[in-house]
Amino acid sequence: MAPVTVGISIDVLEKRYAGSRPIIALRSLEAHIAPGEFCVVTGPSGCGKTTLLNIVAGLDKDFHGVLGFEPAGGRLPRIGYVFQNPRLLPWRTVRENVALVRQHNHDRFGLERLLGEVGLADAADLYPTRLSGGMARRVALARAFAITPDLLLLDEPFVSLDAPAADRLRGLLVRLVTSRPLTVLFVTHEVGEAVALADRVLVLSPAPGRIVAEMPIPLAREQRYDGGTLAALKAELARLAGFQPGRSSLRIPSS
Repeated sequence: MAPVTVGISIDVLEKRYAGSRPIIALRSLEAHIAPGEFCVVTGPSGCGKTTLLNIVAGLDKDFHGVLGFEPAGGRLPRIGYVFQNPRLLPWRTVRENVALVRQHNHDRFGLERLLGEVGLADAADLYPTRLSGGMARRVALARAFAITPDLLLLDEPFVSLDAPAADRLRGLLVRLVTSRPLTVLFVTHEVGEAVALADRVLVLSPAPGRIVAEMPIPLAREQRYDGGTLAALKAELARLAGFQPGRSSLRIPSS
């Protein structure tokens, strides 16, 4: 089944976690993600970014509000999800971890081609314990793309990696996305990562999270690696978000 580019309409009136001291994670959050858009969501720690992704993924349906996809096309979109932790099955090889989600496991050529695209052709028979952190995240990316998703969700997928490894994986992600028709919703707390990747950035407030600013990024991605341009974009996004050094966990890396 060929992928389609889908838009997302989000209207979360309230998302509350029950308990002796209930926590309101999101409130009055409205957003529209256009078909084919690479949209980045950022904001301080605990503002509900992961909660928002889980609602869009259908993993959390216990909220007040409405979630819709367009065009409906008579089916729900296929959703690939890359979590903060790669979540690989340790008793399966790289190839087996990726093949696990495929509906047509007989398509060995397609699977091997995908492993080659993410630079894992020579590691296909290794088990997760033999992988570096960057390699494990490549497996997680491959697994998300193995279902030919209409919508790709990524929850800080490169967190905890050193800067060179994270840069290489961002480049890989861009290459994979530009070669396929899909919509992307990407969560990060790094302003530099947001402006390097996004078509548009949405900024959430501290909990209960709601959208307090948005910033289109109309530049080609290769232009954003110019030091002056990147610094100006980061400064503008920080200004829109209203974050001040020392008063937010949102980090603004130097150029």
